[in-house]
Amino acid sequence: MSSDRKISQSSGEAAYAALMAALRDGTYAPGERLREEEVGERLGLSRTPVREALRRLEAHGVVEHRPRLGAVIRSLGHTETVELYEMRIVLERTAAEMAARHGAEAEFDTLGELNDSIEDQRDNPSIGSAINQDFHRCLYLAGRNRFLLDAARAITNSLLLLGPTTYSDPERVDVVVAEHRMIVDALRTRDAKAAGEAAEAHLQNSLRYRLKGLGA
Repeated sequence: MSSDRKISQSSGEAAYAALMAALRDGTYAPGERLREEEVGERLGLSRTPVREALRRLEAHGVVEHRPRLGAVIRSLGHTETVELYEMRIVLERTAAEMAARHGAEAEFDTLGELNDSIEDQRDNPSIGSAINQDFHRCLYLAGRNRFLLDAARAITNSLLLLGPTTYSDPERVDVVVAEHRMIVDALRTRDAKAAGEAAEAHLQNSLRYRLKGLGA
Protein backbone atom coordinates (compact mmCIF):
# COMPACT_ATOMS: atom_id res chain seq x y z
CA MET A 1 0.00 0.00 0.00
CA SER A 2 1.45 3.39 -0.98
CA SER A 3 2.12 6.11 1.62
CA ASP A 4 -0.42 8.38 -0.13
CA ARG A 5 -3.06 5.68 0.24
CA LYS A 6 -2.25 5.27 3.94
CA ILE A 7 -2.46 9.02 4.50
CA SER A 8 -5.80 9.17 2.67
CA GLN A 9 -7.23 6.37 4.82
CA SER A 10 -5.90 7.99 7.98
CA SER A 11 -7.44 11.34 7.02
CA GLY A 12 -10.73 9.64 6.19
CA GLU A 13 -10.78 7.93 9.60
CA ALA A 14 -10.05 11.25 11.30
CA ALA A 15 -12.86 12.96 9.38
CA TYR A 16 -15.28 10.15 10.27
CA ALA A 17 -14.37 10.34 13.96
CA ALA A 18 -14.69 14.14 13.93
CA LEU A 19 -18.11 14.00 12.27
CA MET A 20 -19.37 11.36 14.70
CA ALA A 21 -18.19 13.49 17.62
CA ALA A 22 -19.93 16.53 16.11
CA LEU A 23 -23.15 14.54 15.82
CA ARG A 24 -22.90 13.36 19.41
CA ASP A 25 -22.32 16.82 20.86
CA GLY A 26 -25.10 18.42 18.83
CA THR A 27 -22.92 20.44 16.46
CA TYR A 28 -24.96 18.84 13.67
CA ALA A 29 -28.57 17.76 14.11
CA PRO A 30 -30.96 15.38 12.29
CA GLY A 31 -32.36 16.95 9.13
CA GLU A 32 -29.34 19.20 8.69
CA ARG A 33 -27.54 19.40 5.36
CA LEU A 34 -23.83 18.53 5.36
CA ARG A 35 -21.90 20.50 2.74
CA GLU A 36 -18.41 19.14 2.19
CA GLU A 37 -16.75 22.55 2.12
CA GLU A 38 -18.55 23.86 5.21
CA VAL A 39 -17.93 20.66 7.18
CA GLY A 40 -14.26 20.75 6.21
CA GLU A 41 -13.87 24.36 7.33
CA ARG A 42 -15.67 23.76 10.62
CA LEU A 43 -13.70 20.61 11.47
CA GLY A 44 -10.39 21.78 10.00
CA LEU A 45 -10.27 19.08 7.32
CA SER A 46 -9.91 19.01 3.55
CA ARG A 47 -12.85 18.05 1.33
CA THR A 48 -11.50 14.63 0.24
CA PRO A 49 -11.50 12.98 3.69
CA VAL A 50 -14.81 14.69 4.48
CA ARG A 51 -16.28 13.14 1.32
CA GLU A 52 -15.00 9.72 2.41
CA ALA A 53 -16.49 10.18 5.86
CA LEU A 54 -19.88 11.18 4.45
CA ARG A 55 -19.93 8.08 2.24
CA ARG A 56 -19.21 5.92 5.28
CA LEU A 57 -21.96 7.62 7.27
CA GLU A 58 -24.34 7.02 4.37
CA ALA A 59 -23.38 3.33 4.33
CA HIS A 60 -24.14 3.17 8.07
CA GLY A 61 -27.56 4.78 7.59
CA VAL A 62 -26.70 7.99 9.43
CA VAL A 63 -26.66 10.20 6.34
CA GLU A 64 -28.87 10.04 3.24
CA HIS A 65 -28.43 11.62 -0.18
CA ARG A 66 -31.32 13.80 -1.32
CA PRO A 67 -31.79 15.25 -4.81
CA ARG A 68 -30.73 18.90 -5.05
CA LEU A 69 -29.64 18.87 -1.41
CA GLY A 70 -26.86 16.32 -1.21
CA ALA A 71 -25.89 14.75 2.11
CA VAL A 72 -28.48 15.21 4.87
CA ILE A 73 -28.47 13.73 8.37
CA ARG A 74 -31.39 11.34 8.67
CA SER A 75 -34.10 11.92 11.23
CA LEU A 76 -36.37 9.30 12.76
CA GLY A 77 -40.15 9.51 12.82
CA HIS A 78 -42.57 7.80 15.19
CA THR A 79 -42.40 4.29 13.71
CA GLU A 80 -38.62 4.19 13.37
CA THR A 81 -38.18 5.54 16.90
CA VAL A 82 -40.39 2.76 18.30
CA GLU A 83 -38.56 0.13 16.25
CA LEU A 84 -35.19 1.44 17.43
CA TYR A 85 -36.20 1.28 21.08
CA GLU A 86 -37.71 -2.18 20.65
CA MET A 87 -34.32 -3.47 19.53
CA ARG A 88 -32.49 -1.46 22.16
CA ILE A 89 -34.67 -2.94 24.90
CA VAL A 90 -33.89 -6.49 23.74
CA LEU A 91 -30.15 -5.83 23.59
CA GLU A 92 -29.84 -3.82 26.78
CA ARG A 93 -31.94 -6.15 28.87
CA THR A 94 -29.65 -8.96 27.73
CA ALA A 95 -26.55 -6.85 28.44
CA ALA A 96 -27.74 -6.10 31.98
CA GLU A 97 -28.52 -9.76 32.67
CA MET A 98 -25.12 -10.86 31.37
CA ALA A 99 -23.34 -8.07 33.25
CA ALA A 100 -24.91 -9.26 36.51
CA ARG A 101 -23.40 -12.69 35.87
CA HIS A 102 -20.03 -11.76 34.37
CA GLY A 103 -19.26 -8.13 35.20
CA ALA A 104 -16.49 -7.09 37.59
CA GLU A 105 -17.14 -5.12 40.76
CA ALA A 106 -14.85 -2.40 39.38
CA GLU A 107 -17.16 -2.05 36.37
CA PHE A 108 -20.16 -1.65 38.65
CA ASP A 109 -18.23 1.03 40.55
CA THR A 110 -17.54 2.79 37.24
CA LEU A 111 -21.23 2.67 36.33
CA GLY A 112 -22.10 4.20 39.67
CA GLU A 113 -19.52 6.96 39.23
CA LEU A 114 -20.76 7.73 35.72
CA ASN A 115 -24.31 7.97 37.02
CA ASP A 116 -23.18 10.39 39.73
CA SER A 117 -21.46 12.46 37.04
CA ILE A 118 -24.69 12.68 35.04
CA GLU A 119 -26.37 14.13 38.12
CA ASP A 120 -23.46 16.52 38.69
CA GLN A 121 -23.77 17.81 35.10
CA ARG A 122 -27.50 18.48 35.29
CA ASP A 123 -26.85 22.10 34.24
CA ASN A 124 -24.85 20.95 31.19
CA PRO A 125 -27.25 18.75 29.16
CA SER A 126 -24.83 17.98 26.33
CA ILE A 127 -22.15 16.81 28.76
CA GLY A 128 -24.66 14.79 30.75
CA SER A 129 -25.89 13.16 27.55
CA ALA A 130 -22.34 12.21 26.55
CA ILE A 131 -21.73 10.67 29.98
CA ASN A 132 -24.99 8.76 29.60
CA GLN A 133 -23.62 7.21 26.40
CA ASP A 134 -20.54 6.14 28.35
CA PHE A 135 -22.78 4.60 31.02
CA HIS A 136 -24.63 2.43 28.54
CA ARG A 137 -21.44 1.47 26.72
CA CYS A 138 -19.91 0.38 30.03
CA LEU A 139 -22.99 -1.75 30.70
CA TYR A 140 -22.52 -3.54 27.38
CA LEU A 141 -18.81 -4.06 28.05
CA ALA A 142 -19.61 -5.60 31.43
CA GLY A 143 -21.76 -8.18 29.63
CA ARG A 144 -18.63 -9.81 28.18
CA ASN A 145 -20.05 -10.69 24.76
CA ARG A 146 -18.41 -9.35 21.61
CA PHE A 147 -21.40 -10.15 19.39
CA LEU A 148 -23.70 -8.20 21.69
CA LEU A 149 -21.22 -5.30 21.49
CA ASP A 150 -21.27 -5.39 17.68
CA ALA A 151 -25.07 -5.25 17.65
CA ALA A 152 -25.01 -2.38 20.14
CA ARG A 153 -22.70 -0.30 17.93
CA ALA A 154 -25.27 -0.27 15.13
CA ILE A 155 -27.95 0.84 17.59
CA THR A 156 -25.66 3.57 18.93
CA ASN A 157 -25.30 5.09 15.44
CA SER A 158 -29.07 5.22 15.08
CA LEU A 159 -29.46 6.92 18.47
CA LEU A 160 -27.70 9.94 16.97
CA LEU A 161 -30.73 10.44 14.74
CA LEU A 162 -33.17 11.01 17.60
CA GLY A 163 -32.45 14.72 17.86
CA PRO A 164 -31.64 16.97 20.83
CA THR A 165 -30.93 15.42 24.22
CA THR A 166 -33.83 15.19 26.67
CA TYR A 167 -31.44 16.11 29.49
CA SER A 168 -32.36 19.79 29.13
CA ASP A 169 -35.28 18.89 31.43
CA PRO A 170 -33.95 18.66 35.04
CA GLU A 171 -36.83 16.39 36.06
CA ARG A 172 -35.83 14.01 33.28
CA VAL A 173 -32.30 13.86 34.67
CA ASP A 174 -33.67 12.95 38.12
CA VAL A 175 -35.66 10.07 36.64
CA VAL A 176 -32.73 8.78 34.56
CA VAL A 177 -30.33 8.86 37.51
CA ALA A 178 -32.81 6.99 39.72
CA GLU A 179 -33.41 4.34 37.04
CA HIS A 180 -29.67 3.91 36.43
CA ARG A 181 -29.18 3.46 40.17
CA MET A 182 -31.71 0.61 40.18
CA ILE A 183 -29.75 -1.11 37.41
CA VAL A 184 -26.44 -0.73 39.26
CA ASP A 185 -27.93 -1.93 42.56
CA ALA A 186 -29.20 -5.09 40.86
CA LEU A 187 -25.80 -5.66 39.27
CA ARG A 188 -24.05 -5.39 42.64
CA THR A 189 -26.29 -8.10 44.10
CA ARG A 190 -25.77 -10.27 40.99
CA ASP A 191 -29.52 -10.39 40.44
CA ALA A 192 -29.68 -10.92 36.67
CA LYS A 193 -33.49 -10.91 36.53
CA ALA A 194 -33.79 -7.64 38.44
CA ALA A 195 -31.02 -6.02 36.38
CA GLY A 196 -32.71 -6.98 33.13
CA GLU A 197 -36.10 -5.74 34.32
CA ALA A 198 -34.60 -2.45 35.52
CA ALA A 199 -32.86 -1.92 32.17
CA GLU A 200 -36.08 -2.61 30.26
CA ALA A 201 -38.14 -0.30 32.48
CA HIS A 202 -35.57 2.45 32.00
CA LEU A 203 -35.74 2.22 28.21
CA GLN A 204 -39.53 1.95 28.16
CA ASN A 205 -39.66 5.25 30.03
CA SER A 206 -37.08 6.74 27.66
CA LEU A 207 -39.25 5.74 24.71
CA ARG A 208 -42.33 7.33 26.29
CA TYR A 209 -40.41 10.56 26.78
CA ARG A 210 -39.13 10.54 23.19
CA LEU A 211 -42.59 9.93 21.77
CA LYS A 212 -43.96 12.77 23.87
CA GLY A 213 -41.37 15.00 22.23
CA LEU A 214 -42.58 13.87 18.82
CA GLY A 215 -46.11 14.83 19.76
CA ALA A 216 -47.20 11.21 19.84
